[in-house]
Amino acid sequence: MTKTHQIRTNRRQQISRWMPGLAAIRNYNSAWLQSDLIAGLSVAAVAVPIGIACASLAGLPPVHGLYASILPLIVYALFGTSRQLIVGPDTATCSLVATTLAPLAIGDMTRYVSLSMVLAMLVGIFCIIGGLIRLGFLTNFLSRPILTGYLNGIALSIIVGQLGKLFGFSLQSDGFFHLLAEFFSKLDQTHWPTLAVGLSVFFLLRILKHFAPKLPSALIGVIFAIAVSIFFNLAQQGVAIVGKVPAGIPPLKIPLIQQSDLMPLILGAVGLAFVSFNSAMVTAQSFAMKNRYEIDSNQELIALGISDLAAGLSQGFAVSGTDSRTAVNDSVGGKTQLTGIAAAIFMILVLLFLTAPLAYLPITALSALLISAVLGLFDLQSLKRLYRISIPEFRLSILTMIGVMTIGVLKGILIAIGLAIIHLVHKASRPHDAVLGQIQGVDGFHDIEEEANAQTISGLVIYRFDSSLLFFNADFFKARVRSVVAQTANIDWFVLDAEFMAGIDTTAAAKLEDLCHELAEKGITLVVARAKSPLYRMLKRNGLTEIMGQERFFPTIGSAVSAFCSQSIDQMRN
Repeated sequence: MTKTHQIRTNRRQQISRWMPGLAAIRNYNSAWLQSDLIAGLSVAAVAVPIGIACASLAGLPPVHGLYASILPLIVYALFGTSRQLIVGPDTATCSLVATTLAPLAIGDMTRYVSLSMVLAMLVGIFCIIGGLIRLGFLTNFLSRPILTGYLNGIALSIIVGQLGKLFGFSLQSDGFFHLLAEFFSKLDQTHWPTLAVGLSVFFLLRILKHFAPKLPSALIGVIFAIAVSIFFNLAQQGVAIVGKVPAGIPPLKIPLIQQSDLMPLILGAVGLAFVSFNSAMVTAQSFAMKNRYEIDSNQELIALGISDLAAGLSQGFAVSGTDSRTAVNDSVGGKTQLTGIAAAIFMILVLLFLTAPLAYLPITALSALLISAVLGLFDLQSLKRLYRISIPEFRLSILTMIGVMTIGVLKGILIAIGLAIIHLVHKASRPHDAVLGQIQGVDGFHDIEEEANAQTISGLVIYRFDSSLLFFNADFFKARVRSVVAQTANIDWFVLDAEFMAGIDTTAAAKLEDLCHELAEKGITLVVARAKSPLYRMLKRNGLTEIMGQERFFPTIGSAVSAFCSQSIDQMRN
């Protein structure tokens, strides 16, 4: 191999590492082209109306939803590792964008746009840094119950927030329950033509979703609303419409903000980066599993970050992985990242030639579209399943949902993270344990609570602790050992099955030493079985092997039981 050839090979490897999508396109199979183009058209048909609706939810003019849908798609197609994931405006992230920016912009739309651009770029920077320092493991940080509660709270908040536009009047209150109360108090102000159009679009969307799920229902709903608006001249009847949508590709722009905006934007960007990455990874992992390939979570973090930078520079707002558009891509047969590039090209054509009809789109139709879309976020079945399986996790999910609904999305995220940490620490501090016994005719030792036929050995307790022994669960361990000893008569040996105790810290070692002395005072010998090398080394460093005696450590439970039985026989003979 020549030096030049080696350099080229190394260069290709570097490109493949940092731009896996580009590497996939370079090795593209032309037989997939038709499928990817059709999938791209289908994605664009859904992405255009949803992008416009999400821009409204984020508090921005409709065209910015299209801006946020185009360049990020192209960038992700080059840097992402998922073949199906479609990035773009997402209802959950748009709610966070609005929550972060509204208090800063104070009604100034020019300033609002600049702030949204900076926010997207900050999200991008945090995601890229996270990917470079390999924080992709954070994708599993939020447990399923808490993520379910968060998304349910977002869904209900969005629905209530859109009711005013659907019914044709404005709602000014903050918070889910205040908004709901104001909505009911203003029902007599309902603008019936507005409501009629909104409900018509909503029911059309639901009917299409049920009976023709493969059709681009969002696009059909928007075309229907525009046609009705033009035919009945709804603007003259007091129905609010989108108005003029600027045509053409947005110029790249450097936004300007005030120094006092930076800290609120940074805090908002951290929450957005965390939530949007978790949401994107749930979608990407699901479709990667379905299509039998692997994705790189750290590279996905980088790809999402670069997509957010692209969104900010092109006058868009923060984006995420989108489940509905990704599902469309997969169901139509998209094979590679080229689908995203094709979808972006089709949306550019919309921006160049088809913005005029969008001016007639009723605002109430966008509200109907958003409400229909977020109904898919509300996961009642998961709540029912949690209630059947685990009441504590059900409570966590409900608390997260109520937190998002009552104190806001950003604070709701902090609650969700706090609950996740509390839930994790609580579970780790009270791990599963078991007293083991033997079943006649069956090998091994079994949990006596799970196996009715398992019998303990007289004078011997075999206790298994299913976790490392650390400072936050050492007191629980000590209390459980005391409880087992108190409930068992005439104990001579207490065998600690350490199979699942990967390690021990100094705090827990001190507790174990106390326990050893405490048991000795009761005439009980503490014995350890199946201690792995890391645990044994830590016990030795803490002096416990000398205190207990080297002869009290056994490689298996069986050898410990045999030693106990031999000692008992010797004592009977003597």
